[in-house]
Amino acid sequence: MDKKNVRYNILTVLIYIIGIILLIQLFNLQIVHGEEYLEKSSSRLTRENVIVAARGDILDRNGNTLAGTFNQYDVEIYKSKIDSKTLNDTLLKVAQVLESNGDKYKDEFPIKINPTEFTISDEKLKSWLQSNNFDEKISAEEVLQKYKEKYEITNNNIEEVRKIIAIRYGIETEGYSSMSSYTIAKNISTKSVAIFEEQNLEFPGISISTSSIRKYLRGSLASHTIGYIGGINEEELKNSEGYSMNDYIGKAGIEYIFEPYLRGKNGKKQTDMSIDGATTGEYITEEAIQGNDVVLTIDANLQSTTEKALKNNIEKIKTGGFYETRNVKAGTAVVLDVKTGEVLAMASYPDFEPELFVNGISTEKWNEYTRRRRKCIGK
Repeated sequence: MDKKNVRYNILTVLIYIIGIILLIQLFNLQIVHGEEYLEKSSSRLTRENVIVAARGDILDRNGNTLAGTFNQYDVEIYKSKIDSKTLNDTLLKVAQVLESNGDKYKDEFPIKINPTEFTISDEKLKSWLQSNNFDEKISAEEVLQKYKEKYEITNNNIEEVRKIIAIRYGIETEGYSSMSSYTIAKNISTKSVAIFEEQNLEFPGISISTSSIRKYLRGSLASHTIGYIGGINEEELKNSEGYSMNDYIGKAGIEYIFEPYLRGKNGKKQTDMSIDGATTGEYITEEAIQGNDVVLTIDANLQSTTEKALKNNIEKIKTGGFYETRNVKAGTAVVLDVKTGEVLAMASYPDFEPELFVNGISTEKWNEYTRRRRKCIGK
């Protein structure tokens, strides 16, 4: 019994000692150094970014790349605890750096200067003014002044004011936060990247990210076979597991059929930043995995020859080159290996440029393709 009492007393004393140590440490953390640690935690932010995986390439039978993925640099801004003047000065410097290196930034503000006037049609202008609570009779100069006051811009140079408004208007339209960025410009030059990274402290909230861009290296070659990719829409997002609203997805041809193989697996990157938006550290927490390549039986050189021959013969038929004139508007041609049945070339005329669809085709080009299609089907 004496031995048991001794053990019990020793255990009790140890528990009391541990409890006292924990209370002292808690007091030290919360009372003695509480303000210091609170300040440190308030001055640091951590965000997690997605590293977009490179899409697999599409190759011909000889290994020539028909559709490839290349890295590009984008400049983004995250919301940080800086005042309006600092934000405006930062955005102006960003615009000036980009312009000095021949880079373009997003600009959808519907007013230009010298002369100052609206840049959208009357019908769209009426809707835009209503959605922004402006009177229908307001002038472009008055709208510009109202945005200058709204964004608290103190610059007097009208060109500088217009640059700041353009970027802030985009930020306001699309939104941003300390965790979700607004992309100011895509595919910027390495010169601009170097300036932003070397002078990071002068650009609070600004971050450089790497993304992938799809390139169709042979232009319209085999366009109907290869197909194209584009931004995912709501319907595709609903029916596709593992995609986000900012992802690209195969829309037609090989890009569509082999989407599960071409698409890679995204990675993750952690970025530490100070409260004023300056990046203090970056860590890759999950590596991105590139998608698989798809090799076609098509021979790129033979495909090119077949497409040229098809186009020339269609034009020759239309002009009576084969004795009788016919109003031919479209055609196809296929070249097979008689021994294996492999498709060596598969041409269709008229063709299209897949790359135009990647980031959204222009209205003019879409109308051109639509008119061409209608002619082909006789409408």
